[in-house]
Amino acid sequence: MSELIVFSTLNGLQYGLLLFLLASGLTLIFSMMGVLNFAHASLYMLGAYLGYQISSWLGFWIGLLVAPLLVGALGALIERFGLRHVHRHGHVAELLFTFGLAYLIEEVVVMVWGRIPVSYQVPEILDFPAFTLWATSYPAYRVFMLLVSMAIFLGLLLVLTRSRVGLIVQASLTQPKMVSMLGHNVPMVFMLVFGVGSALAGLAGAIAGPALVTQPNMAVNLVPLLFVVVVLGGLGSLTGALLASLLIGLVQTFAIAGDFSLADMARAIGLSMNVPQVLSELWNVTLAQLAPVLPYLLLVLMLIFRPTGLMGSRES
Repeated sequence: MSELIVFSTLNGLQYGLLLFLLASGLTLIFSMMGVLNFAHASLYMLGAYLGYQISSWLGFWIGLLVAPLLVGALGALIERFGLRHVHRHGHVAELLFTFGLAYLIEEVVVMVWGRIPVSYQVPEILDFPAFTLWATSYPAYRVFMLLVSMAIFLGLLLVLTRSRVGLIVQASLTQPKMVSMLGHNVPMVFMLVFGVGSALAGLAGAIAGPALVTQPNMAVNLVPLLFVVVVLGGLGSLTGALLASLLIGLVQTFAIAGDFSLADMARAIGLSMNVPQVLSELWNVTLAQLAPVLPYLLLVLMLIFRPTGLMGSRES
């Protein structure tokens, strides 16, 4: 049992922090521009493929550095030459724009790299067990992912709350006209924020690619989960995004590890129940089978009992 708890906690933290790395960029973009970017997960996928390609030419570390920069530059271009023009037509047009962009990026990836997963390998310097507990090893690369995600969170928090750049960014969120009158280029701030948010998605892809499977549909399952994180944490709240990411990571990981059903629990405590035939399948559904549904259950409950999310406010 101790082994299950320790490794489920580690895996849940690692998965949750990976979600945060993705959701942090989406949260930044939403808090600044009010745009729910459907293409964000596609930029994550693009980061994984660019990381793979560059690492095959120049090595893993150069790929890890260059791939997010390229994705960030692409994000800035998307904001400057696409989203900025669509913005004047309202949020529905923005949603449709990013929705189409997501499919466009996926098709480009398929045309360049094909539909078969690529072999994006963990670098040799991190390809060893970090530690061994109960005869089970924990990979050093997953520890690396944990540390990078925590460093990104602390860096973003410091920049947004302790620096002049952060003050301008936050002021642009609430008082864009006033910030513009003070001589700051608000459209440029928006473009940079969109670029940084996209670069964070690219960084998440470049880091996750070797640990997960790098394939064209790696973004599809993440899109709804990212929006769950953003809403659960509170729209525009970076700390809330971290808490929501960790909550979802831990809940899903423990649910997958807990492979038992209501019928198993009843038998364990000595209860014998005659369940109607129509409910028998539900009675025998395991917690692991329910794991993919749990984040959306949390979303529904949060919207009912606390619509502002964990750390958000209605006004934001």
